[in-house]
Amino acid sequence: MSPALNNPFPTDTASLYKRIESIDPRAYAASRNYMNGAVTRLSPYVSRGLISTKQIMIHLSEKKYRFEETENLLKELAWRDYFQRVWQHKNIDEDILQKQPDVISQGVPESLLAANTGIHALDNGIKELYETGYMHNHLRMYVAAYACNHLGCHWHVPAQWMYHHLIDGDWASNACSWQWVAGANSKKKYFANQENINRYTGSTQSGTFLDVSYEDLPEARPAGRKPICLPFTSQTALPKMQAPELNPLLDTIVYTPYNLDPSWRNNQSANRVLILEPNVLDRYPISQNVIDFILSLRNTIPEIKIFVGSFETLKSICKGNIFFKEHPLCKHFTGIYDQRDWMCEEIVGYYPSFFGYWKKIEPHIKKHFS
Repeated sequence: MSPALNNPFPTDTASLYKRIESIDPRAYAASRNYMNGAVTRLSPYVSRGLISTKQIMIHLSEKKYRFEETENLLKELAWRDYFQRVWQHKNIDEDILQKQPDVISQGVPESLLAANTGIHALDNGIKELYETGYMHNHLRMYVAAYACNHLGCHWHVPAQWMYHHLIDGDWASNACSWQWVAGANSKKKYFANQENINRYTGSTQSGTFLDVSYEDLPEARPAGRKPICLPFTSQTALPKMQAPELNPLLDTIVYTPYNLDPSWRNNQSANRVLILEPNVLDRYPISQNVIDFILSLRNTIPEIKIFVGSFETLKSICKGNIFFKEHPLCKHFTGIYDQRDWMCEEIVGYYPSFFGYWKKIEPHIKKHFS
């Protein structure tokens, strides 16, 4: 087996396509909430734009699965599209539906930073996040509930901390999910007790502050001294390099950390540039693990060059047309833009709830499985 296949998140296309082929939507539906469940492990590639939610949907339809067999997985894919739609219309750096209740701190718990919450499953998950850049989605909810609903932290700073480390970091999914857990993007807060955590993580811990009934969970707090919450500050370690030399006779196709699609305009003769904008990455900083992952993924695009700087500066050295894909962080780009690969491009606009959005797109999705 090649070294790439030993990597939890290989960055060669052969391994990626093998992972797509191995999707089992029925096993996913039955076990996705368990740490050892049949999750697809495709989120880093979707977040970085190598593949799209629509491509996965089409793949499942071509494999002749029935809609009912794929519905759970399709809904999870649709959550990603939904959060991107929300970001198109809302400032997701602020509470979306209502003010988060019961906030006592604007920082991130020191216990999260140190992987020392006292809940073994959470601490092990944080250590894995630091090492691999990945955390199971159910565990992300547990961590967010711990920080926001038990320690009273506003969601924004802990969400920045988690996003910083996630190789599948998607600020829309991350910020909106934290708000959903914290009650700022939902009608009520999300809670889980120790029994629930044990069930889905395979742990057997007891006697923690979460080892109570659901009725008592809203008042559950860690014992001992008052939790310490700290600011989270970090910088993205961008590679230092000269501006690339571009062919003045060709147009330029601009890629971003959210669009590294090797099939996009792949038959077009053009300069291909991955732009890393310091002002964007200062606002949404990412770790060295994430930068390394992004730079490795760019190797799926032949002859791509890296540009570190603002879009305006890049534009000043481009002679022909500039092509880019839409994304909320590319609103300042100018040129010829292509729409992202939505599961359902017909349904646009803001929906206050995912289920309202799903109700609208579901008939269009079903057409692929008829």
